[in-house]
Amino acid sequence: MTDSFTANRRNVLKTMGAVAGAGAVAGCTTYGDSNDDTEGAYSVTMEPVGTVEFDEVPETWYANNGSWADMGIALGQQPPEGVWLPSRYHTQYYDEIPGVSVDKSDMTALYQDGVSEEQFYDPKADVNVIDPNFLMNRFKGWSQEKIDRVANQSGPFFGNSIFSTGYDWHEDYPYLSLYEAFGKLAELFQQQERYDAFVDLHEQFQSNVEEIVPSESERPSVAIMWAGAADATSFSPYLIGEGTSFKQWRDLGVRDAFDETSVRDFHDNRGSVDYETLLEIDPDVLLFRGHENQTREEFQNGLVAQMESDDTAQKLTAVQNGDVYRGGPLYQGPITNLVVTERAAEQVYGVEASLFDAERVAEIVDGDL
Repeated sequence: MTDSFTANRRNVLKTMGAVAGAGAVAGCTTYGDSNDDTEGAYSVTMEPVGTVEFDEVPETWYANNGSWADMGIALGQQPPEGVWLPSRYHTQYYDEIPGVSVDKSDMTALYQDGVSEEQFYDPKADVNVIDPNFLMNRFKGWSQEKIDRVANQSGPFFGNSIFSTGYDWHEDYPYLSLYEAFGKLAELFQQQERYDAFVDLHEQFQSNVEEIVPSESERPSVAIMWAGAADATSFSPYLIGEGTSFKQWRDLGVRDAFDETSVRDFHDNRGSVDYETLLEIDPDVLLFRGHENQTREEFQNGLVAQMESDDTAQKLTAVQNGDVYRGGPLYQGPITNLVVTERAAEQVYGVEASLFDAERVAEIVDGDL
């Protein structure tokens, strides 16, 4: 699918509040000078959308989820006008990065008991960073005709569903790693220098992570699940896959407690596991998604406390040893990944040392390359 459109060029790039002393724009302090802006038309190619042509660098945009939104922030862009579910774009992670913040209070939720075409028209975005196949295969009523109409009346689609490899409709085109997708968005926003700086930072980060990972025999078995509420007694299981939402657990080399059992990934059959099933497997560590908006204390006083009082759950090794944690977000970009990987290293290995330079992240976001 090939689209072309005219985007309004950003005339003024704001300077980062805490670093340079200026105020935040749209609630985000991630703006700095850049030499990457391209004069004139250019194109970017990525599956499944093919080659997308741009007359100028996009200024406003929608993002499928927090993965792509975070990439845009890392590239010094304005926050997206909207994301799929703002509640799952966990902007509190930016608290770990000096001077970087995003106010999502006015961010449009593209999903509101379904997906309306009209959501893409108010306001219109210069580009929709969304995999069109996600819309056509996950929701009723979205056809190629509707995709084309939105692209023509708003902005083109440019995206690849990367957070999970569990969708069979994605088998016809390749998934991208986090940094492959990040590189494509850098081309779109013409921010290759910021991207290159993040690649260097990430390589050092990966080296630091490798140093703290113990030998395979000493790594814990972990079970990753979605818990919808603090009083839940059955959970949606996730097997650690190649999607970007599992990057921190792959990099830390943990053992997947579900991998050699009959438990199937939630995306395969929408199944669940209960305390009895977990007790049969008895993972060393229990990781629950769906609670990222809670503090550690709130999580402990909610789901963990409920497990400690349950006759079956309290027999689990992880509950007895205090190894029940928030399991990380579904969506993570380059900044988020740094923060949640460092947290995960503390959870599973007890490592409390800093694994990345937060000041350097702030500098790159601000354009100090």
